[in-house]
Amino acid sequence: MMSTLPPGWARAKLGDVGILYAGQSPSAHTVNEEGRGTPYVTGPEQWDGRAFHKQKWTTDPRRIVPEGCIFITVKGAGVGKTFPGVAAAIGRDIQAYQPSAELDFHFMLRTIAYRASEIIEHARGDIPGLSKHHIEDYAAAIPPVAEQRRIVARLEDLSAQIDFSRSELHKVAPLVERYKLALLRSAFRGELTADFRAEHTLEPVADLLARIEAPEQTRGGRAPTNEIIAGRGGISVNSPGAPLVAGWAWVPLLRVARQETGHTPSRSHPEWWNGDVPWVGIPDANRHHGGVINDTLQTINAAGLANSAARLLPAGTVVLSRTASVGYVAIMGREMATSQDFVTWSCTEALDPRYLMYALLSEGDDIREFGRGTTHTTIYFPEIRAFTIKLAPLKEQREIVRRIEEALTKIDRLAADVQRSLQLMDRAEQRILAKAFSGQLVEQDPADEGAEHLLDRIQKMRTVALVAAPIPPEVKTVKTDPTQALLADSAEWPENGLPFEAIAKRVVLPYDAVRDALFELLDSASPTLVQVFDEEEGRMLLKRAAP
Repeated sequence: MMSTLPPGWARAKLGDVGILYAGQSPSAHTVNEEGRGTPYVTGPEQWDGRAFHKQKWTTDPRRIVPEGCIFITVKGAGVGKTFPGVAAAIGRDIQAYQPSAELDFHFMLRTIAYRASEIIEHARGDIPGLSKHHIEDYAAAIPPVAEQRRIVARLEDLSAQIDFSRSELHKVAPLVERYKLALLRSAFRGELTADFRAEHTLEPVADLLARIEAPEQTRGGRAPTNEIIAGRGGISVNSPGAPLVAGWAWVPLLRVARQETGHTPSRSHPEWWNGDVPWVGIPDANRHHGGVINDTLQTINAAGLANSAARLLPAGTVVLSRTASVGYVAIMGREMATSQDFVTWSCTEALDPRYLMYALLSEGDDIREFGRGTTHTTIYFPEIRAFTIKLAPLKEQREIVRRIEEALTKIDRLAADVQRSLQLMDRAEQRILAKAFSGQLVEQDPADEGAEHLLDRIQKMRTVALVAAPIPPEVKTVKTDPTQALLADSAEWPENGLPFEAIAKRVVLPYDAVRDALFELLDSASPTLVQVFDEEEGRMLLKRAAP
């Protein structure tokens, strides 16, 4: 908090320059999402940063607040979050602050939002969350009202510029992913290495396969399907017969890699776990998608291997998640085992493991087309055993990998620059706010009415409106307990109730006493007063509770 204030500024407690309404939750059975009753606000999730979304209503509102309030989240995970309110019922996690009409509403909204962390800091040590007193007793720095408006105008201008720049930067992330996929698919169309083929004499794939034996496959299991499912990148289920560049060939993966799967040792034998054998699970593949796995979150031991169908696979083995989260691809950096959620390929000399990884990645989300199931897609083994790859000559495979990785490095560098720019933008926004609320964003004008005069006027207006109004003959002057005074006076209220302003004029009491007495009567275990919302007038009324 600022220790000194700029010229013309003054400090005032929020409770002295506005009204704070504490939320009260209605019975759960009165809350609905069909629009019956009064709009009901329970938390900041109903504010999207630009507009308020009415998502809940209640037929039995316990605390209705008028337009022109600032909603402050006082409990839960969103404590401190602040947003402009609407005429609505509010739950116990929300308090609504209505600043004096003499203050600029948008300035007060922004200053409370910015200073929320200070208010929370002052509240530490109490019950988690914010109480009415934490908010009402917070001493805010108030500039002259003309300067308030200049600050808001400048902030809105700068915010618009920042929001535009941020939105443009946020467009980069999806473009990055699309460009990566386009890059991979161009590689498996042979476009990335057209010049390389023209400049080098390469061993055709047919000759490569003639000199390298097919790997031995595990016995048993379901046979490969005969169905053809054309891929979008470097993989298909069986050969679709699409033409390839000279020297390439459609080759079944079983011809150039040993295909296996994994298993999970029994969890009822904890002695089989936490050993020295890395064991690849879905979280590991997620963390290392498109890269190399060197360490895993879970490990097993030799007994876990011996007592399960899990297999110790060599470094360089390519893994693909085929169930649950389909499509994670990575390479083992050392000997590891996997869960049954994966299919694995240990490549022969005819296939570079990184080439296979990028071929699988080139399918993107379309790899799900090889599977079955709408809610939970699984790629089954008949399709997996029929996987066919666009195989390039071995030297070209390695050149394709080199060029892919060189291009991906540049793309990732661009994406990292974008993230740094977003972080710098967030910091710049905070610096702008710090300047705004310390009097450094706009110039002070000596011609402005000082905040001390503004605050004096607010206090005088409240006193005149709530205390010094002429007392009509029917009004009772009460010097006893405020709650009893209000209860006695409420016997003569109209059946449909009265607004707060009218009630305050009927009983001669200090403003704070009227407010606190009303809240006490409304919040008691058996409320003697209730709030109702007058739809036609658009305002809150108070009336006696039904006996």
